[in-house]
Amino acid sequence: MTSRGTLNGRTALVTGGSRGIGAVTALRLAQEGADVAVTYVRGKDAAEEVVRAVEALGRRAVALRADSADAEEAAGAVDRAAEALGRLDVLVNNAATGLMGPLEDMSLADVDQLLAVNVRGVFLTSQAAAAVMTSGGRIITVGSCVTQRVPGPGATLYAMSKSAVIGLTKALARELGGRGITANAVHPGPIDTDMNPADGPYAPAQAAMTALGRFGTAAEVASLVAHLAGPEAAYVTGAEFSVDGGHAA
Repeated sequence: MTSRGTLNGRTALVTGGSRGIGAVTALRLAQEGADVAVTYVRGKDAAEEVVRAVEALGRRAVALRADSADAEEAAGAVDRAAEALGRLDVLVNNAATGLMGPLEDMSLADVDQLLAVNVRGVFLTSQAAAAVMTSGGRIITVGSCVTQRVPGPGATLYAMSKSAVIGLTKALARELGGRGITANAVHPGPIDTDMNPADGPYAPAQAAMTALGRFGTAAEVASLVAHLAGPEAAYVTGAEFSVDGGHAA
């Protein structure tokens, strides 16, 4: 990809940026000129690989250990990123956890864990980012195709958690619009990652649910995130975008 430099002089934090969509998004933002911080929980080596790849592009990068399930660490990652990079212009709320299974099997601990990461953590990082961002700031949250269409049983808890970020996104748009800060959500469909590979045992059924009949790539999600982070999306806020191959069609 040839960079247009749309993010030159900008800084970004990608939570859960050590692998999958987060890692590819961090690199895409760097290709567009941004300095990038990524958070991780257990993937220190993978996060440091992302840092080296960003630095190879001539951009600054830092890996921060921060567990989105921990309220203090979730919010603190924003301040640490801003301190390391000198400011914060773009927040990509990518860190999430997934748990699928029958409704009756979901324990209180499951509910608390999923909501802590997928909802509370996203709220706290967004709140902290809003406190340090200036006009032109961007908050982009990675949701899920199950917020648009739940194709079968077993996703109740996960779909609930991801649906919460839609309300958060729209409210943030209203809350922060007067300051020139936008908030948008991106809903990936089945995406080829190490956690959900396109050649995995459940892949054929997932691909069949899309209009295109295939998995998407992390790069296809990252390209939309990069656009929303850039100047051409300055009038886009409070919106939801599906990158799902027609999963919701």
